[in-house]
Amino acid sequence: MSSSSAKLGSASSPAWHLFVPKLVTALREGYGLADARADIFAGLTVSVVAIPLSLALAIASGVAPGRGLFTAIVAGAVVSALGGSRFQIAGPTGAFVVVVAGIVQKFGYAGLVGAMLMAGVLLIVTGIARLGTYIKFIPLPVVTGFTSGIAVVIFTSQLGDLFGLQLIHAPSNPFDKLIADAAALGTLNPHAVAVAGATLAIVLLVQRFMPRAPAFLLAIACAGAAVWLFKIPVSTIGSRFGAIPSTLSVAHIEMPDFATLRMLLPAAFTIFALGGIESLLSAVVADAMTGRRHRANCELVAQGLANIASAVMGGIPATGAIARTATNIRAGARTPVAGIVHSAGVFATMALFAPLAGFLPLAALAAVLTVVCWNMAETRVFGLILRSSTEDRLILIVTFLLTIFVDLSFAIGTGVVLASLVFARSVASKPVADRIVPIVSEDIDEMVSPNRSAIERPSLPSEVEVFQLNGPLFFAAAAEYETILARSGGLPRVLILRMAGVPMIDATGAAAFGRFSRDAHSRGTIVVLSELSEAPLAMLTAMNVTVPFAHTFAESIAIARRFLPEKSGDQRGV
Repeated sequence: MSSSSAKLGSASSPAWHLFVPKLVTALREGYGLADARADIFAGLTVSVVAIPLSLALAIASGVAPGRGLFTAIVAGAVVSALGGSRFQIAGPTGAFVVVVAGIVQKFGYAGLVGAMLMAGVLLIVTGIARLGTYIKFIPLPVVTGFTSGIAVVIFTSQLGDLFGLQLIHAPSNPFDKLIADAAALGTLNPHAVAVAGATLAIVLLVQRFMPRAPAFLLAIACAGAAVWLFKIPVSTIGSRFGAIPSTLSVAHIEMPDFATLRMLLPAAFTIFALGGIESLLSAVVADAMTGRRHRANCELVAQGLANIASAVMGGIPATGAIARTATNIRAGARTPVAGIVHSAGVFATMALFAPLAGFLPLAALAAVLTVVCWNMAETRVFGLILRSSTEDRLILIVTFLLTIFVDLSFAIGTGVVLASLVFARSVASKPVADRIVPIVSEDIDEMVSPNRSAIERPSLPSEVEVFQLNGPLFFAAAAEYETILARSGGLPRVLILRMAGVPMIDATGAAAFGRFSRDAHSRGTIVVLSELSEAPLAMLTAMNVTVPFAHTFAESIAIARRFLPEKSGDQRGV
């Protein structure tokens, strides 16, 4: 593949086109009754998933549960209407729980509003400056380390409700929380333990035997009904927080003074960083599931506007929710209309059934969050990275521990700096061939296609393509490699990748390559690696990427022939 392939966007493409919401693009392509039916079904399905999560995440964040619903309604609608992804579902997520709880504990809800407004402005400015492409380049060990760390912090914060403990004071540090919980074991409520255990069992059984059913909603509905019918003595949303509002209202905003805003800047930056990273990660996941491409900078602008709107309407920080976005896609969504329907569904449910939410036991919501924490921890990926290189292991563990015991923004910054230093050392010690792509390329529109450029080659079987990769496949270049390979045109029966010019692969690059090979396989294409050196091959093996491998180009051609039907043995020249 020549270096010209890296120029994915033409110079004549107007910059404003990169900020056209995907809703506008989808409607311009034509929107019929079948699309509307699919979007309505998908949107209502996601709203059923979003309601219990929004309540639970708001409570875990130390704010009234209704604020989680406000966020799903307002931020979800804004991101779907103005965002750069067709399938993104936005709302409160676990990534913000630790940050929000810390801000509210120290500055109150007014401080949270100030931090959200500043974070929203930062997201908008970052998008307009077209810096969204850079935010995507966060190494996999850093992402896994901080999401797993957040999962540990959230889980420790829910132990009190899981066991019905009566805590006089709940420390913010996870280690101190465990000590406080242990000291309060004498107040353990067996009824709360039973409710939490039953809720957890229902969630797991429904997910196992009825995967399409809304497990979280069914579980907490059953728990709430049991508490109401049998008068089970456990804490509920109503007993701790009072009634949930049944309508939206504009928040009474009291902006903190300048001195307080200065103190809130680190928190605002953390909300900005987490919002940008998680929203673009979610959009990348959606791209991988659908074959579409998102507009990163348009998405950041929408996320900024969504957080400002959420602050004005009494909500909490929002970003793209990976699990809800995946649910939206699996439910058959076709356009961003599904996300708007999701917001309308949450609003309708709040307006009609808000009084019933008061009966939901906190132990049941804590059980739901326990499942969320397990999913966030990404134990499989965590284990794969631990088996990869010493450098990636170090980055993962440092980020994980700093997230738990120090601070999220410090953990992310330290992880990225460590990854950059490791990469610099790796490149300095190896000769690097000309890279086929720049480290960071301009944001592009999904309709723009590159010139397909295969390497010079002798005659090949008609259903075989060969591409040459050059340069390190590390965290910053991984997305570019993945994008170019995905856009290489109609995939052949066998795709041979000559990788003699790839001196190193890190965990993020290996994960990106794994996604591409699995996607190609799902489309009927076999990927064969040729001439890959020992160290990159060892990294792919450690990250559980298994594809046919050949030591020489001639051997790769022989492997390719095994996957071709008899009629494809004809030769062609180029």
